[in-house]
Amino acid sequence: MRNLITGGAGFIGSHLAEFLLARGEEVIVWDDLSTGRMSNLSRCLGQPGFRYIIGDITKDPSFESVVSNVDVVYHLAAAVGVQLVVHDPVRTIETNIVGTEVALRATAKFGKRIFVASTSEVYGKGTKIPFSEEDDVLYGPTSKRRWNYAISKAVDEFLLLAYHESHALPGVVGRLFNTVGPRQVPFYGMVIPRFISQARANEPLTVYGDGSQSRCFGHVLDVIPAMHALVHSDAAMGQVVNLGSDEEITVLRLAERIRDRVGSSSEIRFVPYDVAYRPGFEDMQRRVPDVSKAHRLIGFRPTRTLDDVITDILADPGT
Repeated sequence: MRNLITGGAGFIGSHLAEFLLARGEEVIVWDDLSTGRMSNLSRCLGQPGFRYIIGDITKDPSFESVVSNVDVVYHLAAAVGVQLVVHDPVRTIETNIVGTEVALRATAKFGKRIFVASTSEVYGKGTKIPFSEEDDVLYGPTSKRRWNYAISKAVDEFLLLAYHESHALPGVVGRLFNTVGPRQVPFYGMVIPRFISQARANEPLTVYGDGSQSRCFGHVLDVIPAMHALVHSDAAMGQVVNLGSDEEITVLRLAERIRDRVGSSSEIRFVPYDVAYRPGFEDMQRRVPDVSKAHRLIGFRPTRTLDDVITDILADPGT
């Protein structure tokens, strides 16, 4: 089996590459290294069946020929992190929508299977918990930059579903809920590695808002096999599927738990959203996935707890 991973030098993509190589499959990573790092691929470099391409899929005419020679495309390339979304909206929108359209057009042309990574951000300000794939979504006004990422990823989903319906494209969307684990960096607003870095330095743990907002954190080693299973499931083609953990925790409690695990003397410092991002920033109070659809389709159940996540990140020398 031959695989192409766009954004494969990123945190999730590099774990996926390792997973596929361990199965004896071939892997091509394509990444422009705007947020990915070659160091993430250190365990892949030199392995039989692995190669990488550095470039922008939206500008390189050879992308189609590469797609024509693989069996499966995992489209993970995207603008990531709240900081980037807020401060560089043009890059966010263009990267997400244009990149996905290029990937879908090429895979549809050659009839290849494709997994498109989406995000829990698509649910926007929805308040029905847990979030189910068929729930309505609710966004703030377009004047709030906060929502450009959510809406651009929703457009990605619409694009895949349209290609599936109009071109019989065998594709599936995975809505990822805060996938975390070793090699994730604290840049771009990633909260767990940021708290760990601050705690290790005995610096204040910066909690945005009042810390009452809650999240669920899925271990990357649970999510990766589910992505693989979905893209190879005929029943999942043309579907949108939640992937993640349903273990909920407030951001304040998360900061306290990490501080305790590290044995840090850090204080908790609350930072208003307007200061952390920009005036008028809006956040979601809760974000909890309903993963029953993933269970029905591929038998998915998260097996690793938040404590497992923290343990594995703490043990990662790169964190």
